[in-house]
Amino acid sequence: MITLDYLITSLIIVALPGTGVIYTLALGLGRGMKASIWAAFGCTLGIVPHMAASILGLAALLHASAVAFEIVRYLGVAWLLYMAWGMWFGTGAMKVTAVETKTGIFKIIRDGILLNLLNPKLSVFFLAFLPQFVRANTLDTTAEMTLLGLIFMAMTFGVFVIYGCFAGALRSHIIERPKVMSWIGKGFSGAFVAMGAKLVLTAR
Repeated sequence: MITLDYLITSLIIVALPGTGVIYTLALGLGRGMKASIWAAFGCTLGIVPHMAASILGLAALLHASAVAFEIVRYLGVAWLLYMAWGMWFGTGAMKVTAVETKTGIFKIIRDGILLNLLNPKLSVFFLAFLPQFVRANTLDTTAEMTLLGLIFMAMTFGVFVIYGCFAGALRSHIIERPKVMSWIGKGFSGAFVAMGAKLVLTAR
């Protein structure tokens, strides 16, 4: 049974600004609503490996192994810095254009997946989060955790799409102001650098 506590807690967690939210907002402002929806889709897909790892118990191994955790963590930092570079210089999927375009959809999705995939904290988070809401008398723990995870993913996609569409709606008001768009891009770049630094400094 899915409880109201789980839904409210998940909604709060999903709505809090993180790398996925910033990425979706950046694509909404820079490329339009359609791009932001693909970004939300990619970020949501990036949750799947972490959820699967938690359900299968692999997250516990990642948490126990300092070497494995550090490897994934620094890969994540490197990717965040790569995204910051793209935002600062306006390259690839992060490039701000005056016209909404369908080109680069694969890259948008790929970048969104990697943003979440290379964050080891997500595996540890799911390992600690999902079991709290599994009923003690459940007959199939795996099935219930899978259902909880799928609901979390659906909420992630829905909330991110709202963020992205909001950013896309604002886009028309600022796209004619190149300097404003440039500063916004640099602001998002700084946010990615800050999150990379946070990932470096945060202990397991």
